[in-house]
Amino acid sequence: MRLRHTLAAAAGAAVLILTVPGSAYAAEGDFDYTYINLDSGEEGQVTLHDPAGGECITLPEAAREYDQPPAHSPRNRTGSYAIAFTNADCTGDRFTMRPRTGGAGEQLKLRSVLFS
Repeated sequence: MRLRHTLAAAAGAAVLILTVPGSAYAAEGDFDYTYINLDSGEEGQVTLHDPAGGECITLPEAAREYDQPPAHSPRNRTGSYAIAFTNADCTGDRFTMRPRTGGAGEQLKLRSVLFS
């Protein structure tokens, strides 16, 4: 009887190990945002293709808060929720965008994003 319980527990543990996804995944799709180029003063557009999920992404074009304007006008075309943050390192105020159709206008300022 004990052997059967031990084997059942071991089999259950093996199934759980094989079915739990890894901690790193990609948010499949594109995430776009607009930034101001400090050298020219013109707007530029950046697209993150299949961005990493579950980790904070600080936008390099808007990272230095003391002399760079924040990015704006994000569009979430990934399959994951995108959480935009007003400060680098996923701090400050946040705004959540739906998968595939989420986005915001020029009023939303962001410096980092997290996909979940």
